[in-house]
Amino acid sequence: MINKISLIRVVGIFFIAVAIYACGEKEPEFQPKPTGFNRLDLPAHAYQPLKDEHPYTFEYSKAAIVQRDTFANAEPHWIILYYPQLNTRIQFTYKPVNNDPKRLQNMMGDAAKLAFHHDKKAYSITDKILTTKSGKKAIIFELEGEVPSHYQFFVTDTTKHYLRGAVYLMTATQNDSLRPVIDYMKVDCRHILETLKWK
Repeated sequence: MINKISLIRVVGIFFIAVAIYACGEKEPEFQPKPTGFNRLDLPAHAYQPLKDEHPYTFEYSKAAIVQRDTFANAEPHWIILYYPQLNTRIQFTYKPVNNDPKRLQNMMGDAAKLAFHHDKKAYSITDKILTTKSGKKAIIFELEGEVPSHYQFFVTDTTKHYLRGAVYLMTATQNDSLRPVIDYMKVDCRHILETLKWK
């Protein structure tokens, strides 16, 4: 009986020793892989004329689909260019100026407020005047940081027409990985502004 108990103790001590030894073994160090980003296949820059009946027209990407803006407060001639491959959109809001300088000033002020609304998450916000080849002047807002809209603009003839555009990335991915998409959309926006015509 004593021998049996001693044997059980010895076996128990052996298993405890093995367990302690195993726990004491040094685990191989974890080496994290460097951050990588998904490969983005960007569509070629190819354009087509906007054929819908609006007070404006421009050439837009063949990779985009024209959609009616279904926002509750959307006005006539508000549209969205949706890029399904990039899960990105450009929202256009159009307003008539009605030869009213105060109305125009309010609309331009609203555009600046909407851009600077992202100041808490944006690293920087720059605004600049872009003069197109046809002589139109547009105000561009470029935002850097973890913001949903990195590029916004508005253009007006100061008497009749006012058009604002804002690019929205519909993906929650870090912006470093979306840099090619942001740059791609800037090129498309520039082409839209260069080909914009009022009716």
